[in-house]
Amino acid sequence: MKKFLLGTTVCIFLISCGGVKKTQEAINTGDYLSVIQTSVKNLAANKTRKSNQPYIALLEDAFKKNTERELNQIAFLKKDGNSANFETIFKIYNNLKNIQEQIKPLLPLKIVKENRNAKFNLKNYDDKILSSKKKLVEYLYTNASNLLANATQKEDYRNAYDDFSYLNKLSPNYKDSRLKIEEAHSKGIDYIKVKFTNSTNKIIPVRLEDDLLNFNTYGLNDLWAEYHTSPVKNITYDYEMQVDFREISISPEQIREKELVKEKQVKDGLKYVLDEDGQVVIDKDGNKVQTDKFKTVRCNFYQFTQFKSAQVTGIVSFVDLNTKQQINSYPLVSEYAFEHNYANYRGDKRALTSILLDMLDLKSVQFPNNEQMVYRASQDLKANLKNIINRHKF
Repeated sequence: MKKFLLGTTVCIFLISCGGVKKTQEAINTGDYLSVIQTSVKNLAANKTRKSNQPYIALLEDAFKKNTERELNQIAFLKKDGNSANFETIFKIYNNLKNIQEQIKPLLPLKIVKENRNAKFNLKNYDDKILSSKKKLVEYLYTNASNLLANATQKEDYRNAYDDFSYLNKLSPNYKDSRLKIEEAHSKGIDYIKVKFTNSTNKIIPVRLEDDLLNFNTYGLNDLWAEYHTSPVKNITYDYEMQVDFREISISPEQIREKELVKEKQVKDGLKYVLDEDGQVVIDKDGNKVQTDKFKTVRCNFYQFTQFKSAQVTGIVSFVDLNTKQQINSYPLVSEYAFEHNYANYRGDKRALTSILLDMLDLKSVQFPNNEQMVYRASQDLKANLKNIINRHKF
């Protein structure tokens, strides 16, 4: 038991030493945030544990160096005078505050070897955060408003939308930002009209066309693409999605027959057990010994398979309505096979397995008509079409 405890203690010590060494290396490479995160995690678990003492000194050192580096970075960005730096400055101040908030619950942290508490020069960054946030919000509003006013392509509207959305998270309802978010979104959307054509010379079921045209059931969540199966007035469409049915193939109705011959040994009464001399064996009570008598039974099993298949093929094309050029196309294929089994027999059905016996309860059924076959073959067309839409990016 003592050996086990000693071994466990040594393992824990070695793991602890390895963790401390790795953390020290992180300081040497300037990865102060990693050091702070590791030290806080270990000290939060138990700040008085002897093996965690090195993390206190590491945390003290990393906190000091990280704060100094980040404040120097802020000073440099302010001196640079570029308004685009406001976001970085705002984030740095927030990070400095968050680090302090992680350390505060752990204080005081005593370095036993030096008989002192670790020093952390904690500051109140609230005013700095609010000031940099105000400048960032003003910059975002001005920049996004200019983008919106001078946009020459949809990407400009989308960038303006991103800036206004970010601004609205920082400062909800700032000026008319919500109205400008809506404007940027509506102008940044790609509007696509959907056109279905039938080149098969066969009638497509009405309910199939209705299913495919009901885009509300597709569950599309694309922020920048809106599909219309019925064009809307006053909307300038950017693209057209053409869904063309090229071929509908339906096989003839078939009934395939397969014959199986089954044989099986089954009980057929009793018979007396005979000895080597052909005499009936008598048991110890004077009774004649009997055993099961078997016979071979035979059955001809006839399995019938009703089969009919349908395949619908087409192509989905995307056309740029500004250039009148096709920009991409995708094959669209869907299949359905109707198959039904039933059976009958001639002979002794005791020779059949339970699976074959169950099939004897089945009868032939009416084949689906061609319209039903086409509709069923197209059941996964919507899923295929949805995959194409999600895969295609304008």
